[in-house]
Amino acid sequence: MTGKVVGIIGLGNMGNGMAQSLLRAGYQVIGTDLGEAQQKAARDLGVDVVADIKALCAQTTEIILSLPMAVHVQAVVQGPGGIIEHAQAHSLVIDTSTSEPEITRALAAQLVERGHQLLDAPVSGGPAGAAAGSMVMVVGGEATALSRARPCLDALSSKIVHLGQSGNGHVAKLINNLLCAAHLVTTAEAIALGKKAGLDPAALIEGLNAGSGRSAISEVNFPRWILNQEFDSGFSMQLMRKDVRLAKQLIDDMEMDLSLSEKAAAIWAESENAIADGEDFNCIVKNHL
Repeated sequence: MTGKVVGIIGLGNMGNGMAQSLLRAGYQVIGTDLGEAQQKAARDLGVDVVADIKALCAQTTEIILSLPMAVHVQAVVQGPGGIIEHAQAHSLVIDTSTSEPEITRALAAQLVERGHQLLDAPVSGGPAGAAAGSMVMVVGGEATALSRARPCLDALSSKIVHLGQSGNGHVAKLINNLLCAAHLVTTAEAIALGKKAGLDPAALIEGLNAGSGRSAISEVNFPRWILNQEFDSGFSMQLMRKDVRLAKQLIDDMEMDLSLSEKAAAIWAESENAIADGEDFNCIVKNHL
């Protein structure tokens, strides 16, 4: 076993990409996932795939979570057969999922009581960024935990922003995804307006990307997945609708009146009637182009 060993729980699109980056950086990667296809894909990379969390915890004290929702994070951390039950002393859990801030804070408190540490480190960049080691991470948690995790996170990301206490990373990620969701709608409407006025969509996107109206959506999503009708970013409508719903809940919790954000949230909620959960999240533009 090498001196650099990290575990990954959740070997889907993001977990697989992170495994690639960690292996390239010289880590031994231990992984587990319920899906047979995900297990095989990870083994093909060189991941040591184990049967369960108990077996994973036996081999490492640094554990990355790459899971769909907060309920899955809770089950993995505090459920039967989970991390709390099987972690070695002084383990560090790095949650890269887009989860719920208050649940994150509660889990962090439970882990700290038992001598462990938790970082919420949700990511931007998608599966391609995970595989390239170029993601952006917004991190919540103790500075000592971040210092400990830094070598691993540096292998996964191009930029790390520490935002303070546990849960703050997940707050920032929800805000980020709310903006992303809104930009998909506003950019689609801008392209629809230009097309109606006789402009070529690809040329208009090129022009916008040279001006002040650009965003990551116009610079990346439209050229890579939308204009060519590929719609295969690896991130689903179900997951983005979940993130937007959580962002709307955050607005309500803060007792704020954010009319444009709330309109964007309503558009995404209403899309459930027209666009299936399994479709790519960029498909939201089909309602507006």
